[in-house]
Amino acid sequence: MKLTYLIAFLFLCLSSFAQNGTIKGTIKTSDGKPAASVSITLKGTQRGTVVNRQGYYELKNISPGSYILSASYIGIETKETAVKVLPGETVTVDFSLIETQNQLREVIISSNRSKTNSEYVAKMPLKNLENPQVYNVVSADLLKQQAVTSYDDALKNVPGVFRLWESTGRDGDGGSYFSIRGFESQVTMLNGLPGLTNGNLDPANLERIEVIKGPSGTLFGTPVVSYGGLVNNVTKKPYADFGGEIGYTAGSFGLSRLTADINTPLTKDNALLVRINTAYHNENSFQDYGFRKAFFLAPTVSYKASDRLSFLLVSEFMQEEKTNPLMIFLGRSAPLQFKDLDDLNYDRKLSLTSNDLSIKSPRYNVQTQMIYKLSDKWTSQTVLSNGQANSDGYYTYLYDNEDGQRDFGLWVTKTQSTTNTIDVQQNFTGDFNIGSFRNRVLVGLDYFSRTQNSAGTGYERIHNVNLQGEINYRDPYNPGHDLPRVTYLTRASVDALLATSTPYPYAPKDKAYSAYVSDVFNITPQLSAMASLRVDHFKNSEFGQTALSPKFGINYQPVKDQVALFVNYMNGFNNVAPGAVTDENGNSTGEVKNFKPEQANQFEAGIKTNLVGNKLNATISYYNITVDNVVIADPTRPFTSIQGGKSRSRGFEADIQANPVNGLSIILGYAYNDSKILKGDISNSWYEEGKRPLDGGSPHLGNFWVNYKLSNSKLSGLGIGFGGNYVGEYLTINLASTGNFAIPSYTTLNGSLFYDADKFRLGFNLNNITNKGYAGGWSTVNPQKTRNFVFSLSYKFRGHGN
Repeated sequence: MKLTYLIAFLFLCLSSFAQNGTIKGTIKTSDGKPAASVSITLKGTQRGTVVNRQGYYELKNISPGSYILSASYIGIETKETAVKVLPGETVTVDFSLIETQNQLREVIISSNRSKTNSEYVAKMPLKNLENPQVYNVVSADLLKQQAVTSYDDALKNVPGVFRLWESTGRDGDGGSYFSIRGFESQVTMLNGLPGLTNGNLDPANLERIEVIKGPSGTLFGTPVVSYGGLVNNVTKKPYADFGGEIGYTAGSFGLSRLTADINTPLTKDNALLVRINTAYHNENSFQDYGFRKAFFLAPTVSYKASDRLSFLLVSEFMQEEKTNPLMIFLGRSAPLQFKDLDDLNYDRKLSLTSNDLSIKSPRYNVQTQMIYKLSDKWTSQTVLSNGQANSDGYYTYLYDNEDGQRDFGLWVTKTQSTTNTIDVQQNFTGDFNIGSFRNRVLVGLDYFSRTQNSAGTGYERIHNVNLQGEINYRDPYNPGHDLPRVTYLTRASVDALLATSTPYPYAPKDKAYSAYVSDVFNITPQLSAMASLRVDHFKNSEFGQTALSPKFGINYQPVKDQVALFVNYMNGFNNVAPGAVTDENGNSTGEVKNFKPEQANQFEAGIKTNLVGNKLNATISYYNITVDNVVIADPTRPFTSIQGGKSRSRGFEADIQANPVNGLSIILGYAYNDSKILKGDISNSWYEEGKRPLDGGSPHLGNFWVNYKLSNSKLSGLGIGFGGNYVGEYLTINLASTGNFAIPSYTTLNGSLFYDADKFRLGFNLNNITNKGYAGGWSTVNPQKTRNFVFSLSYKFRGHGN
């Protein structure tokens, strides 16, 4: 009997399915070419698709009835038409756009820089003009224009982001460090989930980079964010067509880079799709020694099981070996021996290391996602992320001997470490009305786990060297004596030296359990309020701590979809471990003091625009961030800490993208930051009262890029680009005990010539055109690359539509 009911039920379902209809058609430009990437939606429903590269689209299993079919793309006029679907029949609806293929391509390219939607910034689909938070976007197309082969160079396009350190590869925190709104930060997010690394990142799999400004603990927690903001890498996803691109890049200092991006459906109905991005990179240093070799592979698979259920698997694997970039650490405990770069008198062609002392930084990240549409109003997202970052090899750096001899000790350790992360999230997003008020709601649970294991050697001094390359073996700690042995810059010699060192193994573990809720409430179609709250419980082997993190914002559009005024309050937090208590003489009392979580609070106001049909996009804002409950030294008891430190970071940022005419795109950015330790500790070089923090970077940053490509002429596809960066003077050391070391302001300029055709792209880029000698730093001096060129060639291919 049960089998009979089941057969009858299946028959009814199949009969119902057979009575549904199909809408299909083609979208062409005014010159008869396919209009790829245009969005097709059935208004009043959740059904939609994207036109493939042959201009074809198809919507299946549409219930009979009358609908409005819409064809749209950001920056072009939306076209709509009425369509009637009959049971079991197929209706064909074609569209013709007023744009030519070249004009549409320019719209697509210009729109890539200013993505108006993000599913990650608010953890729900929200347009930029609806979001009372500031974020900046760097698109894959912009990276192609600038021939970016180093991930760090991509972030030069974002106002208020300054690189402090290049990637060192060392264990635990070997990725590059950046200053965002005056606070140190690393790139830790991949598609909104943890994606830690100890080495360099590769841009081959990037669809875009989102730099989310301000303390974002409410939606992302504390383990992977900083108070100034976070960087989220959004990867390329599969699409319903065969196609791809193969590229080769060559340039100065032995640069040789091969990339491939291949996408293909695996089933005829396009339910199962795969996209593979890969890159091989080989490059020498601009100095006498140094290199980097890397292989990157990123397979991504998507599967649409039904109209309601879909799966996505994202994976990235990296094998990397390189030498450390030169890190010149200035002294922090005695008056500086050098007053500025001229006095340092550094020969920037010298690396002061050897290719034998390299470090490997292999890593992987794997993410799985299941999206299930519970109803027309609610969607469930279940995600699991697992990552591993490793360091294996030699980490070296120079540290000022601080003894008046104007030389540095070259220190080395051999590291062997692994960091594993697991993150599990369950998110429910809803979009519904309460009366006449629209609500977009996020409810989520998050579990994060991190395990580190380090089994390397201790640190040893190889020799002393001045910045002109002269080596000596005196012992700065024992005047009149030499180091116990002579060590050469070879693995065998350094291994023999490190065999006598004292290792410092460690294996910390931490976990965080979180729940969060966020609601975007439309008071009117043009006025909305956002309210969010996170409850976070952090736990490691020593202590546990619970924190609350609220977030509020108001967004008003005086001109709907064109101008938005916004204010926000945002919160971030950092868990603080307990500390031992001593008496006035520094003797232990046996007491342990617990501390509250450190708290960062931001207030921000600004304006966002999307004017003249997406031809003028701007975000301008003023922010003020204060950090409270910072742990500092107790002035009355040695070796005891108290909670009472406070800092402030405030500033102004402007990010403008304009496309005044077809083929011309302009990017302008400026940021000013004023950071200060309001209450600190004179004995703490990282938190000295009255000073600008060492991780504040330069207070003045500027960036611009102008790109123009000819269209509608015999020279269509030929183009030119020009841009650069300005960095104001900043103090890489700023301490009462040592004095100041200023790195002067500088401007670097870059240019490009290219020819971009349908099936290939040829480009020539010249970077640091004026061969400016400049440096980065964070209590350090880090010499930067001299003038260099990049030649790039790519071949684009695509298959045939269904």
